[in-house]
Amino acid sequence: MAMEITAPSAQKAIGHEEYSLYSSMSEDELIQMAIEQSLTDSSPGQPAAPSCQKARTAARETAAANRSNRPPAHFYPWTRSAAPSGTQPPPPNVGLFQGVRQRYNGSLFKTPQPVVIDPVVKAIKDGDENALTSMIQSGKNLSEPNKDGWLPLHEAAYYGQLGCLKILQKTYPAVIDQRTLQEETALYIATCRGNLDCLLTLLQCGAEPDISNKSRETPLYKGADINTQASDSASALYEACKNGHEDVVEFLLSQGADANKSNKDGLLPLHIASKRGNYKIVQMLLPVTSRTRVKRSGISPLHLAAERNNDDVLEELLDAGYDVNATLSPERSRLYEDRRSTPLYFAVINNNIYATEMLLQAGASPNLDIINPLLISIRHGCLKTMQLLLDHGANIDAYISSHPTTFPATIMFSMKCLSLLKFLMDLGCNGDSCFTCQYGNGPHPATQTTSSRFNEMPLDKSPTVIQFCEIISAPEVSRWAGPIIDVLLDYVGNVQLCARLKEHIESYEDWAVIKEKAEPPRPLAHLCRLRVRKAIGKYRIKLIDTLPLPGRLIRYLQYDNSQ
Repeated sequence: MAMEITAPSAQKAIGHEEYSLYSSMSEDELIQMAIEQSLTDSSPGQPAAPSCQKARTAARETAAANRSNRPPAHFYPWTRSAAPSGTQPPPPNVGLFQGVRQRYNGSLFKTPQPVVIDPVVKAIKDGDENALTSMIQSGKNLSEPNKDGWLPLHEAAYYGQLGCLKILQKTYPAVIDQRTLQEETALYIATCRGNLDCLLTLLQCGAEPDISNKSRETPLYKGADINTQASDSASALYEACKNGHEDVVEFLLSQGADANKSNKDGLLPLHIASKRGNYKIVQMLLPVTSRTRVKRSGISPLHLAAERNNDDVLEELLDAGYDVNATLSPERSRLYEDRRSTPLYFAVINNNIYATEMLLQAGASPNLDIINPLLISIRHGCLKTMQLLLDHGANIDAYISSHPTTFPATIMFSMKCLSLLKFLMDLGCNGDSCFTCQYGNGPHPATQTTSSRFNEMPLDKSPTVIQFCEIISAPEVSRWAGPIIDVLLDYVGNVQLCARLKEHIESYEDWAVIKEKAEPPRPLAHLCRLRVRKAIGKYRIKLIDTLPLPGRLIRYLQYDNSQ
């Protein structure tokens, strides 16, 4: 049988007027008092335990309410009351002692007054831009703060209503950095609430990102590490660079963000900024980016700027001293079928003459790639690029090491354009090797050369060395065999045509003169011209018109038949 406890009459009920008397009591004291009250008021025959449990719960709620009434250590917008500004919250003790009878009429506490919603806040919360605009047009001043120092601009940032925020900012631009009583700006509130679109709009409108609140926290400070990385290892700075947010990049760098944290692909913020072509961001990143980390990544920002034709960024990187001859790491080079490796190759394959010239003038070597950039310019048919490359030392007798031929690949790439072929031969390309055949006048094996060996860049890895007569036997080339041989014969001495070349020439009656031209001995004047050109050297042959020789002789050496 439960022990009967007689409670003093003064403890029979707790009303509004008595709340302050108990607010200073400890949790244990409140629990004991509530138990006694509950036992006293329980009806005869009813078990006391449920009421005791209810009383314990109510007492704990009272104690919690007492604790909650203490001033908060810090105000965060996301814990802000949903009650709009200007309304009165319910009494702090409402609902704390459910089941305790009221002293006067037996009912619970007084019914709370209906909440009056501020029409401005309601319009913002609902995103009603028309209503907000009408208020402004009617003369309502929405630049005045409420008792908490909140402006309608703060409300729009809090609720994430971008349209309303834009209207308010445009109408009242001077209040963009105005702070609440907790010294929080609209930018801080938007940041805390995660309303990114509002945050970006405020930044673009000139909101100051470094204003701190009472706790000396800026919008960036949400307790996060400024250098934290996402699942793909991209830092906040990397993402800002990727999306071209110049103000955010500037702010992150000012707060000590590390520009040398790479993503999962090993790319730094400078890489992605160079790729996206954001000149201003590249300028900000250059002083804080480690050259060692760039080198370790296996790719230079020059590669990415050249690949995307970002000429202004390319120029800025060159001015900053980035290695113009930096090559891709083997792992990155293998991602490209042609195994490209230099920034120059990217510029040439894009047919970007300006970038090509810029890189060559900065000291780029035109002979570092497996496939010489000169071959790419020949395939494009761009004489300007070809001339630039040759002027800066490109090997006019370039070969492809992974796809060997017995004659220069430059000749192979220019076969279908006789003017290009003649241009190369005029500058000293070696044509003698085209007439050196291991089979000579003997029978040749069936050719397996396909049009892809000529028409497309050779990409197979066959170790077989291809001869000139095999290439010219390809179906798409054989019909030009005569004219090609005719051009080459002007730049070689006494040579022998192999059986296969003779077969091609004899297949066309019009080519009979070409066969006769190839028969030795060649004219003495022609042999002398070849000897002089050889003595001059292929790297100086383009300067032949500057030599102290008679004009007629210079024209003859240049194959200029005009007199």
